[in-house]
Formats: sequence, C-alpha cells, structure tokens
Amino acid sequence: MNEIQMNPAFKMLITPPELKIPITGEIKGDESFNLNGKVSEIKDEKSFLEILKESVEKVNNLQNEADNAIKKIAMGEPQELHETIIAIQKANISFKMMMEVRNKLISAYKEVMNMRV
Repeated sequence: MNEIQMNPAFKMLITPPELKIPITGEIKGDESFNLNGKVSEIKDEKSFLEILKESVEKVNNLQNEADNAIKKIAMGEPQELHETIIAIQKANISFKMMMEVRNKLISAYKEVMNMRV
C-alpha cells in the first residue's frame, strides 16, 4: 500500500491506541448466533476503521489544498483570493468536525469501559 504524505496530527488520529475488546461468545436475542461467524459474513462491507481512514484522508486533502492555495498567493502566482479563503474555510470546518467526531468516539469508548458488567 502506498504511504500517504500526511501531517503528524492526522497520523495520530489514524493510528488509534490498541482497543482490547474481546469479540467472542454468543449474543442471545430472537436468535442465538456466534458473533465470530456473523462478522466473517459481513467482510464485503467497509470496516469502521476504513471509513475513518477515508474521512481523515479527505480532511488531510482539504488541508493540503488550502496550504497550496496559501503558498500560491504568498509566491505571487495567479490565484483568486476568494478561492483561497474558501479552501481555508473548508479545511477549517472539516478539521473541526473531525475533532468533534474524535472527541465523541473517545467519550463513548470511555463510557463503555466504565460500564459494569
């Protein structure tokens, strides 16, 4: 797989700490089924980690586009100022959204870990 050039802040978001949540046993409800067997049937769909990585890559691309637009203006290359400002705002809003999602994920993980069984 090709390595994507990325800001260090994004790398830390993509590589989460090891979550040690065992996925074994059976879940009983209307039907009993082995969770491991059910997971193997769903492998055609994207995993949560893949979706998260794609989202972070999109935010990183927006950040890089904004950086490039700023560099063009700073170097005096032809670049519309309003397009640069729009690129900066898109990158800013997407980064803030990503950080809010990250904060919600961390708080949900902490809440699950604090549950008593």
